[in-house]
Amino acid sequence: MMSDKSKAPARILVVDDETAARSALTELLREEGYEVQSAGDGFKALGRLDAWNPEIMVTDLKMPGMDGIQLMEKARERSSDISVVVMTAFGTVESAVEAIQQGADDYLTKPLHLGQLLVVVERVLEHRALRQETERLRNELARRDSFEQQTEYDNLLGRSRAFREMMSLVEQVASSDASVLLVGENGTGKESVAVTLHELSKRREGPFVPVHCAAMTEDMLDRELFGYEAGYGGATDRREGRFVQAAGGTLFLDEVADLPMPTQAKILRALQEGTIERMGGSEQVPIDVRLLAASDRELHDEVQAGAFREDLFYRLNVICVRVPTLRERRDDIPLLAMHFLERHTRASGKPVNGFTERALGVLLNFDWPGNITQLESCIERAVVLARGDEVEPRELPRELMSSGRSGDEMPSVPGASLRELERFAILKTLEHVSGSTSKAARILGISPRKIQYRLNEYREEDAAAGPMRSPDRVTAVAK
Repeated sequence: MMSDKSKAPARILVVDDETAARSALTELLREEGYEVQSAGDGFKALGRLDAWNPEIMVTDLKMPGMDGIQLMEKARERSSDISVVVMTAFGTVESAVEAIQQGADDYLTKPLHLGQLLVVVERVLEHRALRQETERLRNELARRDSFEQQTEYDNLLGRSRAFREMMSLVEQVASSDASVLLVGENGTGKESVAVTLHELSKRREGPFVPVHCAAMTEDMLDRELFGYEAGYGGATDRREGRFVQAAGGTLFLDEVADLPMPTQAKILRALQEGTIERMGGSEQVPIDVRLLAASDRELHDEVQAGAFREDLFYRLNVICVRVPTLRERRDDIPLLAMHFLERHTRASGKPVNGFTERALGVLLNFDWPGNITQLESCIERAVVLARGDEVEPRELPRELMSSGRSGDEMPSVPGASLRELERFAILKTLEHVSGSTSKAARILGISPRKIQYRLNEYREEDAAAGPMRSPDRVTAVAK
């Protein structure tokens, strides 16, 4: 039966001039839970299309009066969204290849095999769902991008559970003046979260002032944060530091774990007393800022190692917001990828509208050690290299192809057949994803229906072989 009972069954039109073949195919698909109608020739099929609007048309290639290719062309004139699967005799596969080149979504060879039929239908439905999701994302992003100005705040997109949980906490604490510590890997968007905290706060009309602590020496940081008097270090004029520049707004200290100990002491004193001293001066200058800090390292561990002041840690860590990695929010990858695609196609003027199904699969399978920053860089590269109106896998960085999430790599084993290698890959991947056929299918690039069909075959083979059968010959060979 169909894999998702919560959805309405797909509508399939079967077109074949052979009555017995048409009836058999129609009955098979109905038994699988699909809504099916049939037509004996192309002309009747066009009538069914107008009256019923099916999602998939399965048509024989060789029919009198109007062949499958002609029918496909006329069907697409009526409904550009219809998916077409062509059927051809086993000895004329070249005709099916030609049909694919002319726009068919997939093909079947006669005599039809139930497993092959279900795999192809499932695959076509998955491709339709992916196209519809891509279009939905494109429309959603078009609405978001109707504003002229792009800011870091726009990068904060997501629908995944991890993202929603983080944003729920951000919205809850934004109105407070309490210090917030943002913890997350490099590239996760900690500064975007900090900007959002500022934009949602009562200080939104004031400035947002970032300081990147890892990029400066101790003296440079002290000058940057606290300012200096004329004459200090040869300066000819007084300069106000970031604590004063951020008055009435938010001061954001990025990579706070890299602060030198003496600077940590000065920041602690400023937070405790509400005043700072410019370098080279003695005047107590009042400050009015909300302090946000970010780190890609656990500050508690830095405290234990003696590299960070415990008292400053507690001042900064009034509220801790953990920014999830891209690995923890894979469901957001398509939305983010489309967002970056829109951004960079607009900047470059190239007409790239989306991603092929395989390219999106590559993006979903990669672990993204550089997180959102790495994803945007990858999409920018793809836009530059794109040759058509969709990003292809060949336009993605090579490292994305060589680093999947399937756990054990499928070995190349002398003496093992291709079928045994396929069995090894499917079973090992299912083991890795705790038996989830949908996750395994996404990793392997095949449909869940094919995995289920293969598992049924394996059960039958094992039962026929009896108790003495080795559970996995290719595993034994590999060892």
